[in-house]
Amino acid sequence: MAQSSSPPLVRIGTRGSPLALWQAHETQKRLAAAHGVPLEAIAVVVIKTTGDIIQDRPLSEVGGKGLFTKELEQALYDGAIDLAVHSCKDMETALPPGLVLTACLPREDVRDAFICKKATTLAELPAGAVVGTASLRRGAMVKRLRPDIEVVSIRGNVDTRLRKVDTGEVDATLLALAGLKRLGLADKVTSLFDPAQFLPAVGQGAVAIECREDDARTRELLAPIDHPVTRIAITAERAFLGALDGSCRTPIAGHATVTGDRVSLRGLIVKTDGSVAHETGREGTVAEAAALGADAGRELKERGGPDFFA
Repeated sequence: MAQSSSPPLVRIGTRGSPLALWQAHETQKRLAAAHGVPLEAIAVVVIKTTGDIIQDRPLSEVGGKGLFTKELEQALYDGAIDLAVHSCKDMETALPPGLVLTACLPREDVRDAFICKKATTLAELPAGAVVGTASLRRGAMVKRLRPDIEVVSIRGNVDTRLRKVDTGEVDATLLALAGLKRLGLADKVTSLFDPAQFLPAVGQGAVAIECREDDARTRELLAPIDHPVTRIAITAERAFLGALDGSCRTPIAGHATVTGDRVSLRGLIVKTDGSVAHETGREGTVAEAAALGADAGRELKERGGPDFFA
């Protein structure tokens, strides 16, 4: 952690994974530039989360994606940090009381990447090939497109998952292009999925910054680095997820785009085995982003019925 002789202007909390550190340091750079202070005036505090410690089981079995955020959120409550930087798709659908998503950095490419040494695309994989992924959404969508392929759960950071393909432990894996680009690993991509065919996760490619609702000073410091277009899209997507009571235990995909004062949203729910899927879309003004997302989520919840995610 960078140290200076005077107290830091603000303290950023982050996980210690390479991607999380990239996000924290990008936030640090943007804050320093916005406020005309040296980098070392903004502290980066690394906090180990349960999600980082438990690597041998799917997140859906051990408590969901909140395992990547709860220790950071506790540090916010304790006053040990002023803001927490997350991959937006790791954030729980409903934030704990008193905490708010205050700002988003500009969104990276939302597409999923296919990584494989044996085939150029998912369609070209031979029957019975093994695809490894930590994401129920990716696994379900692979099964939807290729029911003849075996999907296995793999955990670990990006390097670990890439290594499993290199060593032949799995034939292929799927990762967010955004993370690969941020880590300088875009050259590992074999091909990219068209979002129209393979809808990304809610929040994919977005970096979200959380702080205490009553911390007016930190919220003011963050205002100049907020990217409104990203935050509007995220608002629609998270409202969609919220209406579905979504977590990483359920295969849900959603993506919103903003053009001028209009927002367009597509959402999808899919059975874990890929056998059934329901999709919908909404379009309206940016002021309606949350309402559009929630309405789309309610529609799919009704269409899926109470047993859809059982």
